[in-house]
Amino acid sequence: MQALTLAILAFILYIAAASWQGLALTHRLPQNPLLVRSMGAFGLIFHLALIIVLAELGALSASSLSTSAILLGALVVLLLILVSLFKPVLNAAVALFPLAGVTLLLSVGLNGTDQGSSMITPGIALHALSSALAFAVLSIAAVQAVIFGLQNQALRHHRTRGIVQSLPPLTTVERILFELIWAGMALLTVSIASGILFLDNLFAQHLAHKTILSLAAWVIFATLLFSHHRLGWRGMRAVRWTLGGCAILLLAYFGSKFVLEVLINRG
Repeated sequence: MQALTLAILAFILYIAAASWQGLALTHRLPQNPLLVRSMGAFGLIFHLALIIVLAELGALSASSLSTSAILLGALVVLLLILVSLFKPVLNAAVALFPLAGVTLLLSVGLNGTDQGSSMITPGIALHALSSALAFAVLSIAAVQAVIFGLQNQALRHHRTRGIVQSLPPLTTVERILFELIWAGMALLTVSIASGILFLDNLFAQHLAHKTILSLAAWVIFATLLFSHHRLGWRGMRAVRWTLGGCAILLLAYFGSKFVLEVLINRG
């Protein structure tokens, strides 16, 4: 019951923060980044408290879908709040905060007892941390790509009212998008390299899909960055490649876990 209460409180605060930012984008409320960050931060506090409670109950398993979702959700929220202090990316909260909240509620019901974990070495810790950070940064990039795509299409059709007025200039949104992709790409490179160096069973059956899909995502982002720099790729092409890479990375992190823990178990 305590875990569910914490999840509900976090969910309410995430939804409140996202709703304020969404209404501010449509000029129904004034822009108030401090309020949005504060509500998101308080939601994150309840989110982290839930993680502590579940850990004490032995309900966190390093390999489970629910644990991955809860931890990555907290990391995405934390990074978004921190990055928004320096870059105008807080609009991504409209999508990412509710997603973190819904994921939290769903994951509480999926948690079981801890199945045990292998010994954590510095190399494995580096791999896990870089993997989580890469996913979090590229999740923000995915939402930034959607915002950029909507803004780009609106300006192409000479629609300059509404949400477009609340967004930074198109060139700024695009620049931040590629900064996020560069950062996520660097972290993904560290993740893959550390996995090759420190995981003995990287291509074992339970990790093969993640390894192959992560490499595929790396190739997509590398192609996008190279083509943007050398061939001038931008606009909707950049949006499609960004979302494609992020979709493959999402499958890498959650695809097989969802099939094994949700679909097969229910079947």
